[in-house]
Amino acid sequence: MVAHRIALIPGDGIGQEVTPAAVEVLDAVGRRHGITFDHDEFDWSCARYRELGAMMPEDGLDRLRHHDAILLGAVGHPAVPDHISLWGLLIPIRRSFRQYVNLRPIKVFEGLESPVRRAVAGEVDLVVVRENVEGEYSEIGGRFNRGFAEEMAVQEAVFTRAGITRVADYAFSLARRRRGELTSATKSNGIVHTLPFWDEVVAERAEAYPDVSWRAEHIDALCAKVVLDPARFDVIVGSNLFGDILSDLTAAVAGGIGIAPSANINPEREFPSMFEPVHGSAPDIAGRGIANPLGAIWSAAMLLEHLGHAEAAAEVEQAIAAVLAGTGVRTPDLGGTATTREFTGAVLEFLGS
Repeated sequence: MVAHRIALIPGDGIGQEVTPAAVEVLDAVGRRHGITFDHDEFDWSCARYRELGAMMPEDGLDRLRHHDAILLGAVGHPAVPDHISLWGLLIPIRRSFRQYVNLRPIKVFEGLESPVRRAVAGEVDLVVVRENVEGEYSEIGGRFNRGFAEEMAVQEAVFTRAGITRVADYAFSLARRRRGELTSATKSNGIVHTLPFWDEVVAERAEAYPDVSWRAEHIDALCAKVVLDPARFDVIVGSNLFGDILSDLTAAVAGGIGIAPSANINPEREFPSMFEPVHGSAPDIAGRGIANPLGAIWSAAMLLEHLGHAEAAAEVEQAIAAVLAGTGVRTPDLGGTATTREFTGAVLEFLGS
């Protein structure tokens, strides 16, 4: 029997509904494979911020540090500005635990029609590798002359050789294990310093992976090509901003943002990695029991794989695929009427639970 200690942060809105679904699937597949999970749940959220003035306690990172992994539901509430909720919880976890790879797999599943005509099940299977701790989302900058006509805001993008190198190496290594093709997102024709530097370092790292074919694509053209012919892509690596945008675009190509998982990875495993569905807290449907748990369940499968349980992870993905291909169970965001509970139950049934 293998035991893992998992930190649960359901967060806000539908995060409170999809996280229990993911946990139920984890426990079910764990029983089949001799894996147990000890869950420590933390009520860190916008609700906590509104009550206590902080998204998490001062020692929050220390409370998480010794867990094997973190499962996050969603963060955000209309009454709390996004920069407060994200910089008070999600981003400190990513940066303090050096989760510099944000991994977002995308597939078009049989039985789930893509809004993109050429996105065909069995053909679209790609991964976006997003640099997760620097780039355009730095803390350097500020606001000046507030309230005057000459008010201004400055935001500095920070690209380091170490940061680009490690995410490029991760992406090339991943491409080597997949189809051997990598696309690097850039905009070096318009952004004169940071993106040419990105291009240079990616090209340098490519020399260590002669078995991987690669090319650089300007982000505007790349977005168009992802929509026009998504099956051509295998691994896409991009900066923090470009990876963020591409992740949501590719999720929409696959059929909806509600199905998309993600992993915030510390590849060296010095710190816990964090797994979360891409969708937000969706306050407009929170509490109605109709949130799509697929993204959270798939994120749980990524957690399993990261912890070394590839067979169990594959079973969860196969169960998701079987529900979509073999049943009409769909939550409203996918055109159906199923509840969160009903969709989760269908996945559990295919897992034999």
